[in-house]
Amino acid sequence: MAVCLANKAKGRGLEGIGSNLISNRKSQYANKMKYTYYGQSSFLLETDNIKLLFDPFISQNPLAKNIDITKIEADYILISHGHGDHVGDLVALAKQTKATVIAMPEVCDWLAKQDVENVHPMNYGKFTFDFGVVRMVWATHSAGLPDGSYGGNPAGFVLELDSKQIYFAGDTGLTVEMKLLSELYKLDYAILPIGGNYTMDVDDAVIAANYVNCDKVIGVHYDTFPVIEIDSKVAIESFKRAQKQLLLPKVGETITL
Repeated sequence: MAVCLANKAKGRGLEGIGSNLISNRKSQYANKMKYTYYGQSSFLLETDNIKLLFDPFISQNPLAKNIDITKIEADYILISHGHGDHVGDLVALAKQTKATVIAMPEVCDWLAKQDVENVHPMNYGKFTFDFGVVRMVWATHSAGLPDGSYGGNPAGFVLELDSKQIYFAGDTGLTVEMKLLSELYKLDYAILPIGGNYTMDVDDAVIAANYVNCDKVIGVHYDTFPVIEIDSKVAIESFKRAQKQLLLPKVGETITL
């Protein structure tokens, strides 16, 4: 009788271990996030519950000619600044998706003139949305709108969602303010411009990755125009020498973060 009870107890213990393993696996897969690159600085972050689109410039980009923007879905659209290569498809996609646009107040005012009213104006601050926390952070760049009007300040974003912390620098040169992010966050990914001329180049982006203390970098803002073309193999090697990983998904490619 005692042996039977002991065996039952052991059985319950094994069942408990099995349940924990299954639970851990479910938790692991539940936290998977997808990143789809649309060219230049446009991409989609997707979790099980939310779709976040960034800086949509797709239909005017020859490198993204195979992307059908009518099939793009988004719950939120985040805009780093008002240059045409970041807002080219903003109005059309904001109306198509009914997404909430998160951007500088001046960009939101510009959208209102084009009958886009579902907006959330931000400046250099932090806000908790239904999907997680967004902090708008400093970027060193210019920020005029396509019609020549004032677009407010350029910015980047740090997102805390789905158990991850992700930094999107927007269009920026190398700036010492990036060092502050390493004190505030333990970033899982940094999405950095690497094309040079208008923004950081590869060498500057390596330094920026050190500033923000992030080992996994996704490159954006390159190859769209002749002055920002890069040698991808050289770029990847540059990050590798710094003991960091540079990811360069192809336009239209989806990777798992």
